[in-house]
Amino acid sequence: MYFAQSNFLLAAKGKKFFKLNVLERYIENFDWDKAISSILQTLGSLILVSLLFLIVNFVGKKLIRRGFESRKKPNNSHFSENRKATIFTLSQNIFHYAVLFFYLYAILSILGVPVGTLVTGAGIMSVALGLGAQGFVTDIVTGFFILLEEQFSVGEYVKLGEVSGTIHSIGLRTTQVLGDDGTLHFIPNRSITIVSNFSRNDMRALIDIRIDPNKDIKQMENIIEQVNDKLTPQYDEITISPQILGTVDPGNGTLVLRVTIYTKNGAQGTIQRDFLSAYLEALSDAGFEIPAPPLNLE
Repeated sequence: MYFAQSNFLLAAKGKKFFKLNVLERYIENFDWDKAISSILQTLGSLILVSLLFLIVNFVGKKLIRRGFESRKKPNNSHFSENRKATIFTLSQNIFHYAVLFFYLYAILSILGVPVGTLVTGAGIMSVALGLGAQGFVTDIVTGFFILLEEQFSVGEYVKLGEVSGTIHSIGLRTTQVLGDDGTLHFIPNRSITIVSNFSRNDMRALIDIRIDPNKDIKQMENIIEQVNDKLTPQYDEITISPQILGTVDPGNGTLVLRVTIYTKNGAQGTIQRDFLSAYLEALSDAGFEIPAPPLNLE
């Protein structure tokens, strides 16, 4: 038993001595000059590449900023300020991430990491993610072109498909529309196929007054003309003065006297209500009775 324990201890000491001997030989034969030279060369390359990409990033962003600042001049008013700021931020982010991607690629290449193998390995996952993110990418591309083409801006009244309302927010993925009843609609940009913008041109206020068959239509027109002469100077939003189009059949079994007024966008509703109220009041004072609309029992 004693001899067995002694042999075990001797064997353990022998293995430890062998390991120390191998380590000493490795240290003695290690080429320190080559290792230090390789480390310094790698550090130098990393520092040089970092400085190069810092300069590229600084110069590129400065050129982008200068390009957008030139569009702020009075003779370059094609883009709204909101759209300029959005596209400016988007351009800077795209440039920033592109520079960051190539910088990381260069760093990994200098460190000896097999970037090509990593890219190939990630390709399968990229395809899988790409198939699941097709809608997201479509939203981004569509949102970019909505901003670029100035299809609508925040605060404008539009109709997007079946949704009508005021543009609350424009994003690269979704557009937010505040409906007439206060509902906030989030619409994916890829779903926006037809845009009806009611805020770019002058709008028409259409007013129909049902005709009193017991009165002279010419007298009715004269009263309406007097109301127009009185009210029109009070509204700066009117771009084309009220015009009486004459008797019109709207197709519901009655005849109406139609008046059109062109206004700045957004003011048509208020002017339509105010003028209609004034017409009815003046006609009532003159003894006109406006017939009630026919009942539809179907």
